[in-house]
Amino acid sequence: MCGIALIVSGIRIDLSSSTLLQSLNPGPELVTVSVDDLKSALRRRGPDSLGSKKIILQYNKNLSSVEDRELVSVVTDDAEIENYQSFLQKCSNGKAGNYNQLGYSVGELQFIGATLQLRGLNPIIQPFVDSYGNVLIYNGEIFGGIHVESDRNDGEVLMQTLGNCCSCGSNGHTGPCSAAGHGCSSVPNVFSTIKGPWAIIYWQESSRTLWFGRDAYGRRSLVVHWPTVKDSRFLLSSVSPFSSVDQSSDFEVENGTHHNFWEELSCGIYSLSMDASKLDGYLVGEVKNHEWGNAMLLELIKWERVSFNPKPNELHGSLNGTLERRHHMYPASSDIMTFESGPNQTMISLPAHNVLSALRKSVMLRASQHRIFEAGRCYSRREEHVPVAVLFSGGLDSMILAALLDECLDPSYGIDLLNVSFDGQSAPDRISAKAGVKELRRIAPLRRWKLVEIDSDLSKLTLEMKHVMSLINPANTYMDLNIGVALWLAASGDGWVSERPSNNSDENQQRLRYKSEARIVLVGSGADEQCAGYGRHRTKYRCGGWHGLNEEMKLDMQRIWKRNMGRDDRCIADNGKEARFPFLDEDVIRVLLDIPLWEVTNLDQPSGTGDKKILREVSAICY
Repeated sequence: MCGIALIVSGIRIDLSSSTLLQSLNPGPELVTVSVDDLKSALRRRGPDSLGSKKIILQYNKNLSSVEDRELVSVVTDDAEIENYQSFLQKCSNGKAGNYNQLGYSVGELQFIGATLQLRGLNPIIQPFVDSYGNVLIYNGEIFGGIHVESDRNDGEVLMQTLGNCCSCGSNGHTGPCSAAGHGCSSVPNVFSTIKGPWAIIYWQESSRTLWFGRDAYGRRSLVVHWPTVKDSRFLLSSVSPFSSVDQSSDFEVENGTHHNFWEELSCGIYSLSMDASKLDGYLVGEVKNHEWGNAMLLELIKWERVSFNPKPNELHGSLNGTLERRHHMYPASSDIMTFESGPNQTMISLPAHNVLSALRKSVMLRASQHRIFEAGRCYSRREEHVPVAVLFSGGLDSMILAALLDECLDPSYGIDLLNVSFDGQSAPDRISAKAGVKELRRIAPLRRWKLVEIDSDLSKLTLEMKHVMSLINPANTYMDLNIGVALWLAASGDGWVSERPSNNSDENQQRLRYKSEARIVLVGSGADEQCAGYGRHRTKYRCGGWHGLNEEMKLDMQRIWKRNMGRDDRCIADNGKEARFPFLDEDVIRVLLDIPLWEVTNLDQPSGTGDKKILREVSAICY
């Protein structure tokens, strides 16, 4: 997990060519965002390193020579700008005598990157800058699409890949790709290739173009401030700093008249191309949307299920009837998989087996222990190291993740199960979590499981609430705040564990203070949306049948970036932890869409039985 930010000043932003239609509104009152504010907020997300680079764009609008009027960009550090005359000479390649400082139109792009380093042998500092003058700040994980060796940092590999891109797709490019057939790709195609969560800001020097965006499901936060009358800067950031929250009033419920300083950047790929030929020579940046360059990804975004409207005979019948239907759908496949589980055999349907296989691979990718630069961290014994934790309620989703993590993680490592309660030991999630860890200890007795009990009282969290308000921003409802506080507390890992006596008895356990040091946290987001786990899904099914249910689930998945993922990423990452979402792996989403809806859920059955039917089948073999 990393924190990234960009500040663009001195450039007029033109949104006329994009779908991001914004009017120059007055903006919110009493909001100031400084570079130091952003650095402070980002450093909490990326505690291992913090860096900053500036690109200065300069153009002398008074010169008549076409050669001298060329837009010049220079990557520099803050210290170099202190001597402005020397800096201008550097910008103009030594031709200081031909330049009049008063004739310059100067724009500035400041890149800030804070890193939580989980991959790579050697320490890295963002922003990445290559020999061509390209600049990258990156927050994400590459789990596929681009090959990354186990000892390499994926940000470095991405920078190398982007450095080989042509300028096709930028606003100034016209005509066919000049690099076609030479093994080159465009920036949008590279972004589209990445499998995994990402938010990226990239300056391509060859085309004088700023590229930015976030993955198709918004699994990494990126908020934007479009220029306003009161603040003409264009800003991108992983998180809203504390100063962005209006401290003059209490938290308010969302309403249509409120102008927030920040908004969630819509998922997608964008470019900002610089032009000095308009507006009397002033620098103009034109924003443009770009299509995803991956056909499979486009199918996932559309979220079209293979089948959702069953015939009457497809809904009822015995197991034999079910086998007959599946044999018709999958004639070349075995319909039932049989697994050994102690003295008993467990049968699982082919669709559930496919989901289980995809989830297992997803968890394996997200739990892989790459060769990591440890940044000074050391452990006297390997079994003291807990690299991965699970946000754990003891419910279906978190139990599946915990059981699969046990399969995928080296047995010498412990696993922390992070559970939050605002009602002590009597909270339903605490009760189910205790039952869940007992079951996990039964199926994996050699694993060192720790249920981390994080207790809190909402009435005593005044300062913490203010902080979380800045994290959930631009979301601003009480529901967002309550969810955000729970996620923020859980990700902190700061709670209590019950030490079991040597005979493994549950009696006479001693409760000890404990703070989880796991830097990776598995989260079950996406399971309810894809498997009809919300109460509103049952309501839609009653009112609109299978078609109504399918449309509601599609809506959930197509707005998950705005309603959930940005908020969740910001609250978890503020603790210097990286949230990973196995249920939102591209292959898991594809497998679930390939299954008829009535195999995924059966809302004619009672709650807790028919909802998330496919995951209940998966759990039967997991634990």
